[in-house]
Amino acid sequence: MINFMTRAFAGLLLLLVASSAFSHQQKTAISTVLFNPRTENIEVMHRFNLHDAEHAVRHIFGKNADIIDSAKTQQQFSDYVSERFTMAREDGQPIALKTAGFEVDGNFFWVYQETKQPAKLDNLVISHNALRDLWPSQINTINVEGKGDIQTLTFRDSIELLKVEFEHH
Repeated sequence: MINFMTRAFAGLLLLLVASSAFSHQQKTAISTVLFNPRTENIEVMHRFNLHDAEHAVRHIFGKNADIIDSAKTQQQFSDYVSERFTMAREDGQPIALKTAGFEVDGNFFWVYQETKQPAKLDNLVISHNALRDLWPSQINTINVEGKGDIQTLTFRDSIELLKVEFEHH
């Protein structure tokens, strides 16, 4: 009986440690840059862990910022993300994105942007610094889809700009 109790206690302790690890900040975000052939738009979808976003908005906008229940805070965070994500041609010509919305969905906060696809685009130079100004350990990953094979860019450490090249068909 004591052996069973010891194992049960150890199991419970393990569950508590595991669950507290999951409630800590992940410091990762995943974005998709989608070349949508149906709309002929470039659609950008940024997905942040809601827990990270909650911590971030309090640092950026003050301790009363509430990304879950405040439309104002949600808009502020969306603007913050949009200001820190840029796309340009290799020659430096920016590709202007417009905000297409944002939402809380389960454990995630989404920010959406879009623009018309340029007629000829051989490459994209991307910068994604959202939350990296707060946390140097923040990792932002971007999947570029719909123009050949999926290409993945990872912004970590001191990486500021990354480029994807597109094949001609």
